[in-house]
Amino acid sequence: IPYKSWNPASSPDHPAFPAVRYSRKQQPGFQTLSAQNSVPAVDVQTLEGERVNLKDYTGQGNFTILSFWATWCKPCKTELDAIYDIYPDWQDEFGVELIAVSIDDSRTVRKVIPMVEQKNWPYTILTDSNQNVQRALNFRSIPQTFLVNPEGQIIYSHNGYSPGSEYELEDKMRAAQMK
Repeated sequence: IPYKSWNPASSPDHPAFPAVRYSRKQQPGFQTLSAQNSVPAVDVQTLEGERVNLKDYTGQGNFTILSFWATWCKPCKTELDAIYDIYPDWQDEFGVELIAVSIDDSRTVRKVIPMVEQKNWPYTILTDSNQNVQRALNFRSIPQTFLVNPEGQIIYSHNGYSPGSEYELEDKMRAAQMK
């Protein structure tokens, strides 16, 4: 093994091994969360500048998708565009509401309204310029998507986007609906 590619912590004999061990379902990117996780009571803003509590948008008897995005994040916009095409079907079948929370900071948040208008997204758009929800939910990168069941519990989380990820979300809603 070449010296540069060997890490002593990757050896089973090293005391730090394994620093983190993931089961197949716990690998970064896709993970199923336990039903004890709920949406934090954190204030965010509407596009009109009104302060609202994110928790008030969940647990109303329908599925809620929380999608965290930013105007500068191409995968985020691609994911929201992909969901746009099937969102009316999801609303009919699952009664789902998508809450798209922009984490654009104070320098770029002014770009949110023009982008949403240009994209014609039918979602509820909120902003979290201070990334308070991001800290409360303990995620680092976007796009980050959470599926919240009708009781207000986070039942699924997905980080990143690849084509077809929206169908994984649909499968999770269908499976949760059958329980």
